[in-house]
Amino acid sequence: MNLVLLGPPGAGKGTQAEILRDRLSLEHLSTGDILRSEMKKETELGKKAKEYVESGKLVPDKIIVGMIAERLANISPDKKGFLLDGFPRTVAQAEELDKILDDMGKKLDAVLYLRVSWEVVKERLTGRLICRGCGAIYHKKNKPPKKDMVCDICGEELYQRSDDNEIVIKNRFDVYNEQTAPLIEYYKERSLLKEINSEVSAEDTYTQIISVLGL
Repeated sequence: MNLVLLGPPGAGKGTQAEILRDRLSLEHLSTGDILRSEMKKETELGKKAKEYVESGKLVPDKIIVGMIAERLANISPDKKGFLLDGFPRTVAQAEELDKILDDMGKKLDAVLYLRVSWEVVKERLTGRLICRGCGAIYHKKNKPPKKDMVCDICGEELYQRSDDNEIVIKNRFDVYNEQTAPLIEYYKERSLLKEINSEVSAEDTYTQIISVLGL
């Protein structure tokens, strides 16, 4: 099963991606994770992407499309499909993805649109905490660690991403509405769009996804 997760920052794409990856045995391709890895390694791609990411702007298509094409061509054979998280973000990227998949003899089975309001996004992201060691995600209000700013799992320090502040988050949300929201119509016209209410708990969101996929 080949899926795309679509939705604004804070919609819960990362959480649902982890659940779907593990339960459906899918290759999870997250542009955000890949870009952060490249920035941490200070590769040429990472240096180019950093200025865009930190200001809440979209990374240019040429960089993203090439990166995704390479990873789609190298999916592990033991996986039962792929899950794209954070790509495509524009109609132009969606068209490029169609070409890539056509060349590979593959197709998308569904696009999961996680619908969420600005108020919910603001609360989720301004309170998000991440472990420096294992990458586990917490929330100051909704999922606090047992010990302040310390990971329950590995004991490493928790931190807040520099772009998880209201100004940058609002900019990212506005950029999404301007450039990514047209994808909703793009995939709706192709009968691939499945709309999910992601303002509920992660497990309730997953239950909706499994239902619309007929699993």
